[in-house]
Amino acid sequence: MGVIAWLVLGLLAGAIAKAILPGRDPGGLIGTTFIGIAGAFLGGRLSAQFLDRPVQREFFDAATWGSAIAGALALLIGYRILFGNSRD
Repeated sequence: MGVIAWLVLGLLAGAIAKAILPGRDPGGLIGTTFIGIAGAFLGGRLSAQFLDRPVQREFFDAATWGSAIAGALALLIGYRILFGNSRD
């Protein structure tokens, strides 16, 4: 997959991660978008390196989507821990 496909995947993974973890984030929509993109790259990289599951070339591969969403969730949780969760 190219960089543009990873950006689109990251945007969608960030939206899915935000739907799984609702609430207001300190960075708002823009921050959550960047977290989703970074999470997609991180999840794909960790999946390829540690789980011996290389990222496929197809955009609709379930493992690629799963790793991107997991990466976005991990970064979103870390972001909320570091910068506070403003749900109150």
